[in-house]
Amino acid sequence: METMTKEKQKVKEKKSVKMTGAKAIVECLIAEGVNLVYGYPGGTIMPVYDEFYKYQDQLHHVLTRHEQGAIHAAQGFARVSGKVGVAIATSGPGATNLITGITDAQIDSTPVVCITGQVGSHLLGSDAFQETDIVSISTPVTKWNYQITKASEIPEVLAKAFYIARSGRPGPVLIDVTKDAQFEELDFEYEKAMQKG
Repeated sequence: METMTKEKQKVKEKKSVKMTGAKAIVECLIAEGVNLVYGYPGGTIMPVYDEFYKYQDQLHHVLTRHEQGAIHAAQGFARVSGKVGVAIATSGPGATNLITGITDAQIDSTPVVCITGQVGSHLLGSDAFQETDIVSISTPVTKWNYQITKASEIPEVLAKAFYIARSGRPGPVLIDVTKDAQFEELDFEYEKAMQKG
């Protein structure tokens, strides 16, 4: 009885580490076994790119010449490896350049997770520079999409994104992350999403 109680206590005492949302995104990718990402940088996703630099020994970033190249490369990777492909882009036209490849991934049942930067949450809905409602645009061609506006959402949302991308009929998922959520700090804990039962 005492041993069971101690085991339950250990589960409850998960160690969390304080970090920025941008770092949490990279840590989530690594926790999901990602070691290769394709992308094209831009202003609203730069905090994540700054973190990529610190993880060069664990995560290889392929700089494509266009966002559409990133999504198609992530699709190709997913098809040949059997893993979830990852594409990264900035907001506005950077994010919309992913749509053709996302549509192709949906039609071909290819598991990909797309991460896009977005303007700060206080600017959403104001037609700010390079603000595009990529969640609404991508809804018809993704299995699931979500806009993160708080850093604390990152671990749970990314775990769900990878689970959805590879479960059932595989397909594309898009996660849009506001710039302020990338700078904001959170107590980071990551748990991969698993099928119940």
